[in-house]
Amino acid sequence: MTRGKFIQVGCGKMGKYTIQYAMDKGYELVGAYDVNEKIIGKKISEVYPGLKSDIKIESVNSINDLKIKAADIAIVTTMSLLNDIAKVSRDILSKGINLVTTCEEAFFAENSNPTLYKELDILAKANNATMTGCGYQDVFWGNLIYTLAGSTQRITKIKGSSSYNVEEYGIALADAHGVNLTIEEFDENIASVDNISDDARKILINQREFLPSYMWNTVGWLADKFNLHITSIKQKCVPLVADEDMYSSTLGKEIKKGNCLGMSAVVIAQTKEGITLEAECIGKVYKDDEVDVNNWTIYGEPDTNVVIKQPKTVELTCADIVNRMEDVINAKSGFVPTSKMGTPNFILNK
Repeated sequence: MTRGKFIQVGCGKMGKYTIQYAMDKGYELVGAYDVNEKIIGKKISEVYPGLKSDIKIESVNSINDLKIKAADIAIVTTMSLLNDIAKVSRDILSKGINLVTTCEEAFFAENSNPTLYKELDILAKANNATMTGCGYQDVFWGNLIYTLAGSTQRITKIKGSSSYNVEEYGIALADAHGVNLTIEEFDENIASVDNISDDARKILINQREFLPSYMWNTVGWLADKFNLHITSIKQKCVPLVADEDMYSSTLGKEIKKGNCLGMSAVVIAQTKEGITLEAECIGKVYKDDEVDVNNWTIYGEPDTNVVIKQPKTVELTCADIVNRMEDVINAKSGFVPTSKMGTPNFILNK
């Protein structure tokens, strides 16, 4: 007996782990899809040596050919913005197949792309399916902080910072962080989005044109989880500049000194309840001696600081996705953030 059948959409760096972890937990892989013509037609075992599966990778357009409820759930590990996974999400949800994704905006899309969020929510409900975004942030930027707050008498501020190596996630994430852009290109394509008034930002959000940093959605998730009501929220993206030439394996070329290695994005929100939420994510191409760090502080009575050095962010992201599959399958239908679910559970391997 299996826990259920799943399909994998996105057979890149993350797909290797989600496929392996899901099969380890007892899920059966019944389909795999990608846009890369170099791997379409190949078996999973050919693309990922060591994974025992004869499933052939198909074009992502072939999802339209799936039968209704051909799988219990789909894992989507492709792009970072909801607009970018909209079509594949519609294709999956319209088949009555549940969907869990690493798409960072999907973690709490209601505060950055409410129009598309509502559309997908309606579609999921109409087909008795559930869509959820989760991953590393589900635990280390969300539920961990919520759990620590459970032993806090009074909170005035929650402040967090998390860093990660963009080399580990693929080209989509590297592009979203402005890797290898000149300072002028970064200012024009990324930073300029935040140099606007609150009213202008609201217009972009309602028109599905806002580009949220990962912490924008995380702050929204935290507010929802803590039942806080945001009165103001701001975002600022700052380029992180190379002080020497550095090679990027993801881009397949050298980043010249003076170009961007990535960026720091800071989101600050004030709430009606008087609790400030401040969160920073630092995503860049690392030097050899740099490692991931997750650092959060709850200020109040008492102050509590937690630092996790060198978390295996990729593996933790994929493990959370897989451990959440059962929750997503059993959740109410709709586009449901994990802030509306219980804490993630460890699922034993079969």
